[in-house]
Amino acid sequence: MKIGFVLTPGYALMSLTSAVEPLRAANHLAGKTLYSSSFHSVAGGFMASTAGGGFDTLPLSGAQECGLDIAFVVAGGNPILYEDPALVRGLRALTQRGVRLGGISGGSAILAKAGLMAGRRFTVHWAHIDSLIDYAPDLLIERALYVIDRDRYSCAGGVAAMDMMGALIAREHGVAFAREVSDWFIHPRLRTADEPQRTRAGQRFNLHHPTLEAAVELMASHLADPLSPDQLAALTAMSVRQLHRLFAGQFGVSMMTFYRDLRLAKADELLQQSALSLLEIAMLTGFSSGAHFTRRFTEKYGLPPSRKRRAPTGGCSS
Repeated sequence: MKIGFVLTPGYALMSLTSAVEPLRAANHLAGKTLYSSSFHSVAGGFMASTAGGGFDTLPLSGAQECGLDIAFVVAGGNPILYEDPALVRGLRALTQRGVRLGGISGGSAILAKAGLMAGRRFTVHWAHIDSLIDYAPDLLIERALYVIDRDRYSCAGGVAAMDMMGALIAREHGVAFAREVSDWFIHPRLRTADEPQRTRAGQRFNLHHPTLEAAVELMASHLADPLSPDQLAALTAMSVRQLHRLFAGQFGVSMMTFYRDLRLAKADELLQQSALSLLEIAMLTGFSSGAHFTRRFTEKYGLPPSRKRRAPTGGCSS
């Protein structure tokens, strides 16, 4: 996999290296090149970080020829005030080539301002959340460590970049290997995407089986693009039958029913906290159509989503 890092003035070195180093370690531990990294900026040349050190970069205009799979915008400072039409043109050109985009620290704010996060859940460094909400109230911002929504990746910066890369490595090469990479950096465990706001999956669901916890974490980070039973089994190094037994024993429901309920819970949250259409919510939570989403939501909550959105939530009346 080829991953490019697009550096902007004032980026934080720690945020960048927390994303780059897990890829290097993955190559080392695998004994082969799983990931190749390249560094880009609008004009090319040396890009200094706020710490003084930095990287030699290639001009962004040539990034289309690098065959990138993902391009991460790395930004610090105040990304709300950052304006660079050449950067926006370069990023849009990458999306037209099918390159997935990501933002590290303030990078996702730059993507959002460019209209490249429309209809995607994402996160940004906590220092920028309120101002970004004021700038565009309809953005799907989450106060999370990282968010992976289909072809968009985002993290809050700092060491959260390592957790996001751990999720990416787990998706590509399995949870066990991702943990091995994490251990390489004396990082005892990879944190879940929503950990700043909620407890870890093992604590939230009272899980004591590491494979079951790993499966739930994979589900939580893949809501818009649900993993199949075979994928979950492969990524947790357990058979589908064994996983089904674990979920039935722990939750009293099948593995995929549990997964669907996670997605429906996110859909219910989006109903209450956004003005998205039902079809947009269906897509964001991995349902194949609006009709399928409505049917499953009604089965779960006893009301169709359109009525549940309008339903009173209680409170005082005068």
